[in-house]
Amino acid sequence: MNNRLRVTSSPPRGWRRDFRLFWFAQGASVTGDQIREFAVPLIAVSVLHVSSIDLGVLGAAQWLPFLLLSLPLGVVIDRHRRRTMLIVSELSRGILTIGLVVAAATGVLGFPMLLVAVIVLGTFTVVYEIGHQSAIPALVPRERLGVANSRIQATAAAGEVGGPGLGGLLLQVFGVTATLAVNAVTYVLSAVALIAMRSSEVAPIADRRNFLSELRAGARHVMRDPFLRANVGFSAIYNPFAQWVTLLLTLYAVRELGLSAAQVGIVFSAGAVGALAGASLASRLSSRVGAVMVMCATVECAALLLIPVVDPAWEASASVAVLSVLMAVNGMGTALSSVLLITIRQLRTPNELLGRVNATMRCVTYGTIPLGALAGGLVGDVLGARLGILVGAVLCLSTIAWVALSPLRTVRRLDDIALDRAPTTGATDASLSQTGAVHE
Repeated sequence: MNNRLRVTSSPPRGWRRDFRLFWFAQGASVTGDQIREFAVPLIAVSVLHVSSIDLGVLGAAQWLPFLLLSLPLGVVIDRHRRRTMLIVSELSRGILTIGLVVAAATGVLGFPMLLVAVIVLGTFTVVYEIGHQSAIPALVPRERLGVANSRIQATAAAGEVGGPGLGGLLLQVFGVTATLAVNAVTYVLSAVALIAMRSSEVAPIADRRNFLSELRAGARHVMRDPFLRANVGFSAIYNPFAQWVTLLLTLYAVRELGLSAAQVGIVFSAGAVGALAGASLASRLSSRVGAVMVMCATVECAALLLIPVVDPAWEASASVAVLSVLMAVNGMGTALSSVLLITIRQLRTPNELLGRVNATMRCVTYGTIPLGALAGGLVGDVLGARLGILVGAVLCLSTIAWVALSPLRTVRRLDDIALDRAPTTGATDASLSQTGAVHE
């Protein structure tokens, strides 16, 4: 057996054109996601007048499919052409959102319908999230992975800049129907760009059809690789508490600080501006990965911890300004660490396992988010939104300890930990990660 495992397949000729289309599709999709993720809680609070517990249930429902469906969908994605799965996901989300537009226009949109729609949309979002990250390594040369991920993340951040602001403006000026209609258009545009890609994707080998065995291979690869274990722990600890804080921040901003939908949109757009800056820095800091990871964890958590400083007695403009700065700092750290984490995942995984590895990691890292949303809703109902934010932010500090004690801290350059550069130590199956990886 060859003792050097291939991480990615060779990209086809003309990959630059296809990557630009893929890049555009991701930008359109993430803009739609941001409009939806921003608008749905505001619709629930401002239009349907839900309680903090209902808001927590809605936030949990959005992420529940990642917990329940990531692993089986990862197997499905590895069995099929990934671009086809992405197109199906985008068209399905567009059609479902159009259904919500009709419900809003006819006055029948209520909390139960919104809850069901969020769960179904979340299911197709799982397909897209796993599929698009699994498709990138086969689309670009390995030496361009870091740059490609930085560009994808930067474009995602740019979409996040416009998404909340656009969602807040549409919701305030034109109402629920127009907001959801624009959301539907973004998914359709993403599907059209993916369809326009010229390269033909190679169909996966069809000789593996033991579903449980395939599913276990992805989980086994993550569990046996120290860098992937550290990778998944970073996100699994941070994400639920960040969701806890973000969910209660929406409630706190609207009901206690008295901010309008447009002003809340400005706050979250500022976070995306920071994310854009963080993503653009990723390639420049790739030679100091470990130190950057610790710094990112510290910055992300510290920014959340300072949110309760904003007082209801302040002028709205002051509240917006301070919250915008804090969200920008948080966004910068989150985007920078995300680029590095995604690239590590791709470099440590053979191409044929990427769908299942991404699914395993999404199951854990996104699967913990519903717990954070529910806990945040309950704590906010008991202690109030402001104190609830403080409790969630304090608990989030545990992320710093995890990263500082993990193998991620020892990484200097990304290419040093690429799977096909690490020496083998008796691995007997290409689907398993190597043991005894060298730590710097």
